Amino acid sequence: MRIGRFSLAGRAVLAPMAGVTDMPFRRLCREFGASLTASEMVISNSELRDSRKTQLRLAQDESEQIRVVQIAGSIPEAMAEAARYNDTLGADIIDINMGCPAKKVCKRDAGSALLRDPQLVKEILQAVVAAVEVPVTLKFRTGWSPEHRNGVEIARIAEDSGIQSLAVHGRTRACRYHGTVEYDTIAAIKQNVSLPVFANGDITSPTQAKAVLDYTGADGVMIGRGAQGQPWLFREINHYLATGTLREGPTEAERFDTMLRHVKALHDFYGERQGLKIARKHVSWYLQHIADSDDTRRQFNSLTDASAQIDAIHRLAAEWSAYTTGEQAA
Repeated sequence: MRIGRFSLAGRAVLAPMAGVTDMPFRRLCREFGASLTASEMVISNSELRDSRKTQLRLAQDESEQIRVVQIAGSIPEAMAEAARYNDTLGADIIDINMGCPAKKVCKRDAGSALLRDPQLVKEILQAVVAAVEVPVTLKFRTGWSPEHRNGVEIARIAEDSGIQSLAVHGRTRACRYHGTVEYDTIAAIKQNVSLPVFANGDITSPTQAKAVLDYTGADGVMIGRGAQGQPWLFREINHYLATGTLREGPTEAERFDTMLRHVKALHDFYGERQGLKIARKHVSWYLQHIADSDDTRRQFNSLTDASAQIDAIHRLAAEWSAYTTGEQAA
């Protein structure tokens, strides 16, 4: 599968998620087989470029061989300028966000709010494509509401505007993240355009990834919340798509080692004060996949020192190892 001049090694990619897909998390997901990762959404407002938040979102490391920066906004000229700015910083692909359902984004007529105005969508896409030489991609939803699913129309506009690939979340803006994902519109989009299409929405297992690909005809899957607390999901999906057999999940040692490395990377990247706060939500996601972990999550979230977080993970790993060893002996 190709996006412009770039060839992807696998069919599972990481969805950009604000507050989640920072540099440490993207690095982990690539390590476990994500063939493409994108930055957190960056607002096109040039006045915010020098803020610490924006600079952290644009940070990258040497393992990021294809650097994708996602931009959001509602003014064609500002979006074009944001694309040019990130191009000069070394972006390999510019991704446009027309999928975010958050109120603070939609009230600026950005994100998925744009789906109400296909003409403005066209103007933004054409402006961004004309502004840069690198490939431009689009992430969007199936429509504004269940009564107004215009995903096929938006996809055709995107292809005519020079967009190089599409990622489609199988819900409308009005649905936010509620209810079941609807894949029929994604299938219809794939049938109506010649672009690579990534299906997105509630894909949490290798078998589900294959089922979605088979049903929609999509070229790949984009994993979002499914990767929270289990970045190895990409490895498992790649293995299943390649062999038709399920790969064993991570060992408990690998699970806790990944959690530990992730938390240390967050402390290093953000600094202790902010890093320990961000680590809380990631550790909560990791622990959700371990039975009877509610008390452990609450205890971890009460810690106010980075070193205490590291100690807690070491202690938890030792306790879990002793517990499973005892179970096996019994």
